[in-house]
Amino acid sequence: MQLNLRRPLIFFDIESTGLNIITDRIVQLSYIKVLPNGDEQEHNLLINPGMHIPDETTAIHHITDEMVKDKPMFKDIAKKLADDWKGCDLAGFNSTRFDIPLLVEEMLRAKVDFEVENRSLIDVMNIFHKKERRDLTAAYKFYCGKDLDGAHSADADTRATYEVLKAQLDRYDDLSNDVEYLHEFSRKDNIADIAGNFSYNAKHEPCFNFGKYKGIAVTEVFRKDPSYYVWIMDGQFAQSTKRYVTKIKLQMMSSKK
Repeated sequence: MQLNLRRPLIFFDIESTGLNIITDRIVQLSYIKVLPNGDEQEHNLLINPGMHIPDETTAIHHITDEMVKDKPMFKDIAKKLADDWKGCDLAGFNSTRFDIPLLVEEMLRAKVDFEVENRSLIDVMNIFHKKERRDLTAAYKFYCGKDLDGAHSADADTRATYEVLKAQLDRYDDLSNDVEYLHEFSRKDNIADIAGNFSYNAKHEPCFNFGKYKGIAVTEVFRKDPSYYVWIMDGQFAQSTKRYVTKIKLQMMSSKK
């Protein structure tokens, strides 16, 4: 089934030095840009992370320090990548929990403007888990009837994710072939920010998902304990988290004027 698109949809997958979006870095980024007319543009980028790739991580994705030592660093490709992805929606497998937060963090470190708030974000894993509850290798076998050769290679995982979404649309009549619908269906319930540190309450107010103020609205916390904002800004939090709370803080200050 060809996807019903109103603007380009980027299928992408990231391999990294580890799973910490604050301290780890991207070593491979593969993506397929699917245009509304069905044309595809495929890219596979190796990236020098500027740090050692741990042996246990190399054992998973098979990317070594030697393979990336002469490759560009993320800051060198960030602007070009952001320009190519401008006006595009995003899709991936487990992308809203890891790939998108890490990508946003890398863009912020490179000082490149890359917003995701106005994009539709399709997480094919969440569709799969809501329907079948398995991993990408099993999803590929289940939906496409094929074994996933080269699992944990970003290019193989990207292509598999693209094929799985199309197969999901073929299989489930109640899934609408519409990017905005798939964005809503595949998103984690009530998550308010990219890193998953905040969620919405019944009043659609962003609340903390961590710490001593878990479950309490951010605006309420900042009114009662202004130092908590400073603690976050000085702490080991993702840049996207700091940007999120700063936006709320600025909105609070603006409403007082």
